[in-house]
Amino acid sequence: MDKNTVIGLILIVLVFIGFSYWNAPRPDNTLASEQTEQVESDALPASSDSLQASTEAKVDSTDIFLPATQGDDTPIILQNDKVAVKFSAKGGHISEVRLKNYKSYQDFADQKDTDLILFDENTADWNLAFETQAGIYNTSDYYFTPVAQTDSTLTLSLTSVEGDSLLLSYKLLPNTYLVNASVRAVGKQFKGKELLIGWKDQVRQLEKGLKFENQYSTLTYKDTENGTKKLNELKADTKDNITSANWIAFKNQYFSAIMISGNKPFQDVTLQSDTCGKGSGFVKRYAAEFALPYDNAGKDATTFQYYFGPNQYLYLKSMEQFRLSGSKLELQSLVYLGWPIVRWINRFFTIYIFDFLTGVGLNMGIVLLLITLLLRVIVYPATRKSFLSSAKMRVLKPKVDEISKKYPNQEDALKRQQEIQQLYSQYGTSPMGGCLPMLIQMPIWIAMFNFVPNAFELRQQSFLWAEDLSTYDDILSWGSDIWLIGDHLSLFCVLFCATNLLYSWMTMRQQKETLSGDQAQQMKMMQWMMLLMPLFFFFMFNEYSSGLNYYYFISLLVTAITMWYLRRTTDDKKLLAQLEENYKANKEDPNRKPSGLAARLQALQEQQEELKKRQQNLGRRN
Repeated sequence: MDKNTVIGLILIVLVFIGFSYWNAPRPDNTLASEQTEQVESDALPASSDSLQASTEAKVDSTDIFLPATQGDDTPIILQNDKVAVKFSAKGGHISEVRLKNYKSYQDFADQKDTDLILFDENTADWNLAFETQAGIYNTSDYYFTPVAQTDSTLTLSLTSVEGDSLLLSYKLLPNTYLVNASVRAVGKQFKGKELLIGWKDQVRQLEKGLKFENQYSTLTYKDTENGTKKLNELKADTKDNITSANWIAFKNQYFSAIMISGNKPFQDVTLQSDTCGKGSGFVKRYAAEFALPYDNAGKDATTFQYYFGPNQYLYLKSMEQFRLSGSKLELQSLVYLGWPIVRWINRFFTIYIFDFLTGVGLNMGIVLLLITLLLRVIVYPATRKSFLSSAKMRVLKPKVDEISKKYPNQEDALKRQQEIQQLYSQYGTSPMGGCLPMLIQMPIWIAMFNFVPNAFELRQQSFLWAEDLSTYDDILSWGSDIWLIGDHLSLFCVLFCATNLLYSWMTMRQQKETLSGDQAQQMKMMQWMMLLMPLFFFFMFNEYSSGLNYYYFISLLVTAITMWYLRRTTDDKKLLAQLEENYKANKEDPNRKPSGLAARLQALQEQQEELKKRQQNLGRRN
């Protein structure tokens, strides 16, 4: 492997290091550890003037909803085979969501048969402010009365002393995580053209590794004009003056609670997000405040939807069929798949192959193995081309050594390099042949780097000693963090780094067979960097998911085996004979001119000689 190939490898490493640093949480931006599970009303103060006004004292001292300040708060539950949604009569809102087919990591580790609680009344709050002739009221202050109920539908009413009613209706769609909702005003007391909604949640820690759950948990929204956006996932962040939004998602790493607009988009949106401290049992604090246009005359109901479920790309994409608005939802954008080229690889290849293999019923470890082998088969031509480029340089090394002996002085370095490049050109090879194929493989590595942490199907799936491929496999753990290492040791990470060391050794051995003279001296520093790469990777990947470390381990192992196979099956004598035939054919071609780097070096040499002649002529004149 030549200098350019090694530079390509170093570029890959630098991209990984930079990407990891960019995604790493900053401790100084994290809130102090909190042990309470009660969301305080002032945890995220309202910043919207309109919403603040809605919570002020009523304009009239007479409360037209006074009878509703007391009532029966017996919870009402709508459920299907996927989700159980609990409604509170106090406020008329969803107070708890349980996902039936999933567990938190702690319950999974303790082997408890309990549903995953996405949120409940202790961590979440929802309020709707509306205006009447008597003033501004908040639904959270009053008890609603059920007026219609079935197994999947519920209608709640808040009725004034004069008989005017605010109706909240809900419908849990069968075999989905969707709840359709609507608000209708009935009576003459209602006024104003919009409802003001305040929504808060303190997101529970549901996974094993807080670092990555925090990194992939973020308040996300779809701007009507500018597409999907998100708040900073690493520190406190606020976004206001959002004119219009199609949906707002309180996103955890693998699950989301989403409010989706219906016949009218959300308006004047203000969003806030903050991180929670380690040991608090929570990941993020979210708050959303926005206006919802409505018809105060009650002719048309204002519709919207909720989604409470997993962040599975294809499943979220399938929710388009249930949308209430004319605009595409694009909920699948909640699953981050990387930069444009990387995203295309994941979106049009990785996801569908992964989904197909998962549907067969294979173990997730086997699925990752098959995907790895398939990707290695796809890039095999590039790998083979890279190896043959290095092999050609290896068999031509004696001829390169002769040129180096011919020009031992440093002032002849340009001539030496020119003749070496001319030699490569005459024999039909190029040093760049070993670099470009390696760079072609780079998007695939980064694609898997983005895909695996977002692959919901890996969650709580065991393989070998890893109990959960979506998080780290700590064969050793200790109580406190150690700088750069953390509080555990991941075995798949160790295997990945060990295989990387093997691969680096094979690359260096191959490199020594191709370089000579100054080139060999210049590459010594790069060789040390290659040996240090596995150590860098260990510090980077020890906290990454075992599934990702397993993929990189298998990928590098197969690559190393491929290199060994190509080296064993390559006949240097036959290869040199083929190069000699190329040389003979090129030599007999009178019209052949140097190309590529050789041509540029020749042009540079001619320019230097011309400049030297001009200087000599000028000296003679003087």
